[in-house]
Amino acid sequence: MIFTSSTRDIPDASEMPRHVAIIMDGNGRWAKKRFLPRIAGHKRGVESVRSMVKACIDRGVEYLTVFAFSSENWRRPEDEVSFLMKLFISVLEAEIGKLNENGVRLKVVGDLSRFEPHLVELIQRGEALTAGNDRLTLTVAANYGGRWDIVQAVNRLSAEHPERAGNYVEADLAPYLSMAYAPEPDLFIRTGGEERISNFLLWQLAYTELYFTEQLWPAFDAAALDAAIASYRGRERRFGRTSQQLERPGSPAANDA
Repeated sequence: MIFTSSTRDIPDASEMPRHVAIIMDGNGRWAKKRFLPRIAGHKRGVESVRSMVKACIDRGVEYLTVFAFSSENWRRPEDEVSFLMKLFISVLEAEIGKLNENGVRLKVVGDLSRFEPHLVELIQRGEALTAGNDRLTLTVAANYGGRWDIVQAVNRLSAEHPERAGNYVEADLAPYLSMAYAPEPDLFIRTGGEERISNFLLWQLAYTELYFTEQLWPAFDAAALDAAIASYRGRERRFGRTSQQLERPGSPAANDA
């Protein structure tokens, strides 16, 4: 199933976000505050991911997308990058079976070409094992960048439909984006106090509600998720319409005055 775009269609708005996307920031700072090495923060961050998976299932969120490793993160110290790759492998080895038992579908998006074969094999095995699950779709963005996503989509589209070059429209590109299987995020959360989206889901976040918190990722729990959802519920999601139109269900969309 290919989902439509919020820039062309008006999605259903609900009290509970259908899709939550998270930049998990602050692992290193969490560790530093406790006089621990940065890797301790990354390990603790994995526990927060487990907590979020459960919290999303309990609240009826259908899609959870987490930014685990950006295409820019290769610039980090070599020993930290090496640890993150090993952590990714160990987490997949330990968690794939549990995710499947709990009805969670695993998807990994990003350029996998820089990952070692064993990691790619684990990713493919996990996606295949959980493909039929529908309780929650957990997407891990790894070696992912929003600009990369758009470029790879354009390249694939132009390779398959060169005859339409110069006349592509938004609907043509959408099926080639890495997350075409999911609706656009309703709620974006970034922990750690930074207020930017850092090349994450650039196309998909066009109409997403943004929520920034000072809380560091290892300390982000179900109560913190509830605070983000409460903020989301207080927003007026107009998608180009006026507030008055929202009071008249079924009225046609129009540009904001």
